[in-house]
Formats: sequence, C-alpha cells, structure tokens
Amino acid sequence: MATNISTEQVLTKKVWNLATILAGLGIGYTEYVTQLTYLLFLKMDAENEELFEETSAIPEGYRWSNLIELDGLDLIEQYEKTLKKLSEQDNLIGTIFTKAQNKIDKPVYLKKVITMIDEHHWLDMEGDVKGAIYEGILEKNGQDKKSGAGQYFTPRPLIQAIVDCVQPKIGETVCDPACGTGGFLLAAYDCMKQQSQDKDKRDFLNNKALHGVDNTPLVVTLASMNLYLHGIGTDRSPIACEDSLEKEPDTLVDVILANPPFGTRPAGSVDINRPDFYVETKNNQLNFLQHMMLMLKAGGRAAVVLPDNVLFEGGAGETIRKKLLTDFNLHTILRLPTGIFYAQGVKANVLFFTKGQPTKDIWFYDYRTDVKHTLATNKLQRHHLDDFVACYTANPRVETYNEDNARDGRWRKYMVEDIMARDKTSLDIIWIKAGGEEEEFSLDELMTNITTQARNISKAVAELQKLMDGIKE
Repeated sequence: MATNISTEQVLTKKVWNLATILAGLGIGYTEYVTQLTYLLFLKMDAENEELFEETSAIPEGYRWSNLIELDGLDLIEQYEKTLKKLSEQDNLIGTIFTKAQNKIDKPVYLKKVITMIDEHHWLDMEGDVKGAIYEGILEKNGQDKKSGAGQYFTPRPLIQAIVDCVQPKIGETVCDPACGTGGFLLAAYDCMKQQSQDKDKRDFLNNKALHGVDNTPLVVTLASMNLYLHGIGTDRSPIACEDSLEKEPDTLVDVILANPPFGTRPAGSVDINRPDFYVETKNNQLNFLQHMMLMLKAGGRAAVVLPDNVLFEGGAGETIRKKLLTDFNLHTILRLPTGIFYAQGVKANVLFFTKGQPTKDIWFYDYRTDVKHTLATNKLQRHHLDDFVACYTANPRVETYNEDNARDGRWRKYMVEDIMARDKTSLDIIWIKAGGEEEEFSLDELMTNITTQARNISKAVAELQKLMDGIKE
C-alpha cells in the first residue's frame, strides 16, 4: 500500500509540475489535462498490446508507436491527424476523443508530455492507483481559479457522505444527468463493488449500472477517462455528450446522484419545451429537478445538490415543491455552508427523496449556521459530515433539537402539514440563532419582516402626522 501511495504522489507531482511549466507558456491547466488524457489513453492501449497481447482498438497508423519516435513539426502533424481520426470512432475511443483538438502547438513541449507519459507503465499500476492519480490531477485543475474547471467539481467529502446515506445496491442502475468529471458515479461504483464478488453482478456493475450525461465535450472526455481508469466502461463509455434537459428520459433508473449546474443555461442552448414537465420555467435548477423526478423508477431514490432558490422561489418553484411533497417522499434536507464549493458564496442544499409515496415528515440538518469552511484554511473533510450521516442512517431517527433545552440542535423534524401551510410552501428553514445572538432568516422571512416593519413605520408616520396636525390647529 505504501508503494502505491508513493507512486501516486510522485506521479501526480511530476504531472502537475509539467502543467505549471506549460501554464507559463499560456497553455491552460484544463487544456493540458485534456491533452494528457488523450496521450495517456494512447499509451495504455500500446501497453495493452505489449503486456497482455491484446488487439489494439486504435486504427493502424494512429497509435502510440506512431508518435513516440517523432519530434518537431512532424510530431505536431501526426498528433493532430491522430486526434481527428480517433474523434470519428464509434466506441469508447470516440467518446474520449470527443471534438479533440491539439492545444500544445510547440513541438518541444508536446514531446515533453509524451516522454513523461512514456517513462511509466500505467497498466502495471492497480486501478485504484491510476484512478487516484487522475482524480488528483482533476482536483488540482478544479482548484485552479484561472481554469474555470471548479464548476465541474463537487467536493469529494460531500459526494462520499451522500453515497454513504443513499447506499446504492449492486444490481441497481445509477445516473448522474449532469455528471461533470464523474465523481458521483465513481463513489457509487466504489460502494457497490464491495457488496458482491459474483461475476454476473460485477459485469453488470462495470458495463451497465452507471450512466452519466454532460453537455460539455471536454468534461465528457475527462469523465470517460476517469471511469475507464477505474475499470468502468472499457468497451463503451457510460458517459454521453448530450443536454439532459432537451428530451424525455429514455429509461428510468433506481438511483440519481447529482449536482446540476447552478445559474442560467449556457448561451446558445435550446429552450426547454418538455410536455412531460410539471410546469414550464426558465430556471435551470428547477428544470433539472423536474427531469430527475421523472427519471426515477417507482421506489427509486435521489440525492441532489440544489441552490437555496429552489427551496423558496414562487410560481414554478412552488408547483414543483408541492409535486415533490405529494408524489415523492422528500424525507431529508441537508443545509450546506458556504465556502465548500470553488464558486464563491454558493448557498446550497442536498435534497433526498424517494418516488412513489407522499411525504409525511421532512428531516432537516442545519450544517450552515455558525459553520465556517474555506477552500484554503478549513477545507470540508468527510469527518465533518459524520454527525449528519449518523443522524440520517439512524433507525429510528431521533431529533437533536429540543425546544426547551436544545434549541441549537442541528437535526429537526417538520410535519408536512406545517410545510404546506408555509408561504409558497417554502422549504427554506433555519431555526438556530447565529452566534447565539442573531437569528438567520430565509429570504422569504426577511422580506416578510421588512414588509411588516415598513407597514409599522408607515402607520407610525400617519399617527405622528395626525398629532402634528392637531398641534397646528
């Protein structure tokens, strides 16, 4: 194990040092990681031939051996021809090389990357080691503010905690319709592979259980490679390059784990006009929530990271929340703190729900009030969520909140009737006083307070005006 960790650390450092050199030449980290992915796949295909006498899946004339001996402009020309050819393949190769383009146009630096990759036998490493190296590179890329890749990255400790709660079972299908680099799918895979050594079950897990969708070609490449390095989807990638929201789901699934993109739809996207949706809206997160509600089988389970506005927005938001409470069991909401995502100031929640039974109670866990995390000094770790996971999995569940002597308890149950009676069926609830002094209000509650205070002020001004008029008389 020590050797594995050492190999992982040494290689990750080597790979990232080269990224820093290239960054100085104007080659972005994300571009570098993408080129690394292409070349790494070619190298492992060559190793598969050499070490295991497997037939190469790559057409002749476009393999690692056709690159390694070249340099200068000949190398650039051959590499670009290779990328074009492989992007046209109709299999795993075609997915990994989706819309592939060369971004390292200086031959000497392309040669450096190729030489570094060629120095190691990647297939000799255990799957977990290869995967960990690649995950390490993706995470570093996500941390780099200039790359903008953080938008694709859900904190791994949060993913792990969610999977520990949902517990996907081997034999179930798991989907992430906004999969980014595949973090949720990998965590689900790790959870399920430990449950059985049965060959048929493991084959199903490796080839049919997982499905991811993302509409960014670059991300599809990274996710496909990430899963491939863990032994998943060795013939055909489980990742599709599509816009999940454009069409009705082809198949229903047992489990959904997702963190759909926040904000508006990207420029140039097709307007969503889905007759199967409960309500029409331009809100991206509400549309993703509707899509996932419709994707679940009866009895299927979902855990979805969503921003605060999904909890309180009126109109379409209220319609969807009511649907969620009547046709689904929305049994748990985890309120997350700021400072855990690469995008600054994001206020998000994890909604856990099951399809087919109406909601009776909603259990809230407030991991926001007085919780301070930053990406630099107090990064979210898995142990920070131990208490939540323990509360979630307890049977029976027991509140840690008590009105008399534990008002700062973070685990509290609300009856669905009380939720339905709230303005706009708002789920935006925080009950703990921040810092022991100030109460943190939801936006809805804050607006209500402001409106009430404004009315009181107007009333007081009117009364004062009457008094003034009386004095003048």
